[in-house]
Amino acid sequence: MATSARPPVSAETRVPDFFIVGHEKCGTTALFNILRQHPQIFMPDLKEPRFFFRDRPQSDSTKEWIGAGADLRPGTLDAYLSLFADAGTEQRAGEASPQYIRSPDAARLIAQVQPGARIIAVLREPTSLVQNFHLNNLLTLVEDERDLRKAIALEGQRREGLHIPPGSRAPDRLFYCDHVRYGEQLQRLQSHFPAEQIMVILYDDFRRDNDGTARRVLRFLEIDDTHAFELPHTSRDRKAVRSPRLHRAVLALQRARRRPAQAGRLSRTVEALTPGVLRNDAVENLVRRLVFSVPRPPDEQLLLELRGRFKPEVVALSEYLGRDLVREWGYERID
Repeated sequence: MATSARPPVSAETRVPDFFIVGHEKCGTTALFNILRQHPQIFMPDLKEPRFFFRDRPQSDSTKEWIGAGADLRPGTLDAYLSLFADAGTEQRAGEASPQYIRSPDAARLIAQVQPGARIIAVLREPTSLVQNFHLNNLLTLVEDERDLRKAIALEGQRREGLHIPPGSRAPDRLFYCDHVRYGEQLQRLQSHFPAEQIMVILYDDFRRDNDGTARRVLRFLEIDDTHAFELPHTSRDRKAVRSPRLHRAVLALQRARRRPAQAGRLSRTVEALTPGVLRNDAVENLVRRLVFSVPRPPDEQLLLELRGRFKPEVVALSEYLGRDLVREWGYERID
């Protein structure tokens, strides 16, 4: 496949050796935190550079860095590669941007910069992925429709720019069913990297055995797999947003406290008039109860419909891995 010309990378410039490409809500953060403990691995503090998650990486004529604060991302190839400048000559350099797997161009762009890259993809049972992705979108204010069925029904209109939540900076995250295109996503990886450079992990396996899965990744990266890890503690309690409006207000106050220069006037004023209120444990607990709730039981009929929609993707993944996920994930009776 022909590729467009890219800015040259000098022999002295450090280029990432491996990429954790996603999916989101599949343990990529936990894997990132485990791997970066290894002395033979270098991963930058910025967990998600997302440089290749766009139509094309920005040219050197655009802003070197994009965004502000915690959202700061490299905007040029030089800025991106500077993240890996401190990697030792004996270390494998890598990054984790789970958005790459759903990008139509990321695999091609990565291959242009590093054709020898090792690619690690983490996939999950589709209905579980969609449910957790929706909950996370509500938590991060990307989404404001609390009902998953209604949110999925809005996908067509949202492609036309309608019913996008105010302030939502990532409308592509709202196309829930687009995330579950495993066959297409794996084909894109295979189009740009040989099979021996691609590793697919299942979230179920990683959740059951963090340590063992991480060591399989080390062997894939051809790194000593005997290093002792401190496994990250991750809460498995899911939260649902009870009140999106109150959640938005609380987050605005928290931003005003952390970054007053970037906060709106009203947020700064309220924070000034109520100093320390949200730091009080009793008040914080009350706010959490008002803002969050335990997720409602899933709509079983919706899950059945989604399983019918996603079964071809499960079949494709089963064939790729040589593993009967149709049976493991309970899709064998889905027509």
